[in-house]
Amino acid sequence: MRTRAPVVAHRDEALRSTAVLTDAAAGAHRPRSAGSRFPVRWRARYRLTPWWARVLAIWALSRVVTTTLVLILASVQGPNPWTGAKPGYVAFANMWDALWYNIVAVGGYPSELPVTDAGHVGENAWAFMPGYPTVVRLLMLITGLDWGPVAVFVSVAFSLGTALVFYRLMLRVLPSSNAMFSVVLFCVAPLSPLLQFGYAESMYLFFLTVALLLLLERRYALLFPVIAVMALTRPSGLAFALALGVHVIYRWVTRRRNPFSLRDGVLAASVAVFSGLMGLAWPLIAWIGTGSMMAYTDTELAWRSAYIGYTELVPFSAWFQGGVWWLGTPFGIIAVIALILAFALLLFAPPVRRLGVDLRFWLASYGLYLLAVFFPQSSTFRLLMPMFPLLGAMAIPRSVIYRVALIVLGIAGQWGWLLICWGVDGADWTPP
Repeated sequence: MRTRAPVVAHRDEALRSTAVLTDAAAGAHRPRSAGSRFPVRWRARYRLTPWWARVLAIWALSRVVTTTLVLILASVQGPNPWTGAKPGYVAFANMWDALWYNIVAVGGYPSELPVTDAGHVGENAWAFMPGYPTVVRLLMLITGLDWGPVAVFVSVAFSLGTALVFYRLMLRVLPSSNAMFSVVLFCVAPLSPLLQFGYAESMYLFFLTVALLLLLERRYALLFPVIAVMALTRPSGLAFALALGVHVIYRWVTRRRNPFSLRDGVLAASVAVFSGLMGLAWPLIAWIGTGSMMAYTDTELAWRSAYIGYTELVPFSAWFQGGVWWLGTPFGIIAVIALILAFALLLFAPPVRRLGVDLRFWLASYGLYLLAVFFPQSSTFRLLMPMFPLLGAMAIPRSVIYRVALIVLGIAGQWGWLLICWGVDGADWTPP
């Protein structure tokens, strides 16, 4: 009896392939009007096109649209601290924090922390992790090219890799058509221009997507190297450790209906501990490199000082401080509480539940991490990018009107984000 399942599977696959070929032949030979012949042929060709080719086509078309928007904005960009007027694409794509990554790539990290006139730690390179600038630096040495074009190339390459792996991730929880539309939403999302700028997000999202896919496939051992690189590219080790910890508990509680061997349990728990250690690795490295135990956290706090001054890092306080700064009391506090409740309800919405428990564990863990340590301002949009699995929930409805509307809104959102957060207009206070 055990030998029949593979035979049946192969037979079903053969029948599906035959059906596709039959549809293609019918579209080519059956008498049809000119208005109906082409849709059938295109549908047949689409079915016969490999999944990776479809993703590649979606990604390429989206990059054409995004690059066009970027070039339009660059053509009207005035002089700014990073470029002259009307900069070329490479220069325009390496503004803002791209300069900090450039500094890390060519000069490394300071052994002494800069101090302001008031005696506080100032902004410095320790806020930017070494994963992305290290990759760019290696390619710079190999090719002999400068930072700008290599940084853009690395980001673009990782964005394609992310799109390919994201489809495989969504295919674990959604039908193929929904998984493919998830890729469309990822490629046209409002912050997708950042995937081809000199920022670490593209590389980070690639390794995060690989890590989530490995988690869903229960390939725990392979998570060790992926987490190591991911946690040194963008701050995420602690959030992923929490997601893994909840995953282990859930699998243990449900082991009667979903077997969870002792070996897998020990391995998964070990990965969770390792992720937590990697989440603490960079603050420890900054301590060793500067001699200051609080080097990393003091550096991060320097960026929010423009809003609320220099303060201590008190977990779960920054969002309420930000709410008061933006909206005053009590509306700022009420708004933050409402956001927390809305996010909690979102995780239990039927479309989000379709994503499965593990992806929701990640969404909840990362949301809790942001609530604990991040101060909300214009960079909040960029910090929300790791929640991109939610695009899978948005891709579930099949209405053509709905899907076209999402694509249009995504592209419009790109233009809005570029205007608000990327383009520089005088004394700009909305960093991306």
